[in-house]
Amino acid sequence: MRFFANFRDAVGQKTVTWEFEGATVGDLLQDLGAEYPEMDLFEDDGSLRDFLTIMKGGKDIAHQEGLETTLEDGDTVSVFPPVAGG
Repeated sequence: MRFFANFRDAVGQKTVTWEFEGATVGDLLQDLGAEYPEMDLFEDDGSLRDFLTIMKGGKDIAHQEGLETTLEDGDTVSVFPPVAGG
C-alpha cells in the first residue's frame, strides 16, 4: 500500500506491505481503518467517504469493482486523501 499527504503522516511511512488471501479492496480498507482510525475512511453507514481516491494498479477502484475489487499477489493499492488547490 502507498500513502500520500496526511495519510502518510497517520501511518508513519510512505508504504506498508499487507498480506491477504482472497481479499478485496474493501477488506483491506476495513483493516486499515481499524489499524489507523484517524484516517477516517468510512461514513457512519459503512460506505467509503466520497472524497477519497483509492487506486489498485494505477486505476481508480471506482472504475473497477469498487470496494469489491479483488486483490491479487503483488497488487499495489494507493490511498489518496482529498486534494485542494488551484
